[in-house]
Amino acid sequence: MIQFQTLRYYLSEHPSIVGFRWTHSQSWGNTWIFLITSIAAYIILSIFLHLLLLLLFRHRRPLPLGPIPAVHSLSMALISFTIFAGILLSTAAEIRDTRWFWRRYKTTPFQWLLCFPLGTRPSGRVFFWSYIFYLSRFLHTFRTFFTVIRRRKLGFFQLFNHSILIFMSFLWLEFSQSFQVLAIILTTFIYSVVYGYRFWTGVGLPSKCFHFVNHCQIVLLSCNVVCHVGVLLLHFLRGGCNGIGAWVLNSVLNGAILFLFLNFYVKLHLQKRKIVGAVEEAATILGSVKDKDI
Repeated sequence: MIQFQTLRYYLSEHPSIVGFRWTHSQSWGNTWIFLITSIAAYIILSIFLHLLLLLLFRHRRPLPLGPIPAVHSLSMALISFTIFAGILLSTAAEIRDTRWFWRRYKTTPFQWLLCFPLGTRPSGRVFFWSYIFYLSRFLHTFRTFFTVIRRRKLGFFQLFNHSILIFMSFLWLEFSQSFQVLAIILTTFIYSVVYGYRFWTGVGLPSKCFHFVNHCQIVLLSCNVVCHVGVLLLHFLRGGCNGIGAWVLNSVLNGAILFLFLNFYVKLHLQKRKIVGAVEEAATILGSVKDKDI
């Protein structure tokens, strides 16, 4: 019990968490110039590294990175789970402290998770963890460099997805956008599982499901679509949700990510079916040849 109280203090009751404010003086990386520069630097560096390796290494054999990808996956799994636990405890604390406000305006905690009241400012517990989530998106981009170094592959979807995740996380804080608490809870939970699985396979342990990561991403994107519909309904039924302009842009970007991912997933599934069909056809031909020999 004492350990849980200590954990709750450091994840939701610490003065740095309770007193957090998204301002230029307290928050690193909270300007539009920093956002645009960092995303541009990520894209340019990825393309430059990709072209440089293609020039230096004409063969397509993978370049070994040792335990670095596994260490990165373990770190991201721990960071994601910490953010998940922190924002979960912080959400419970916010519900406890502002229950009187919701009773006055006849709202519920679930409605608050989807729709912030108009005038909400980016300060307090949940916005602290939203800020940590925003910073963790930069660590997430290291997977692009691992892919380029090991496989000499640089896909548009990977660059677009990572850049948009950083951009959307910034919008959540800049405009106190509704739905971000629930989005962070869902994303960090899925990411802690996904990166834990990547660490598991990265250290050489057996993989039971080849498309496990893709299935987790589909679940996350599907939950986001359902929650976005809920935000839209609450916006019209309750007279407005805070940061709805940023939410509209967020929805468009999420839709683009969903379209690109489904397009990739369908192509992967069709390619898999072609391979299976070719194997079955080869087995049939081989069997017929053996029958003729007999």
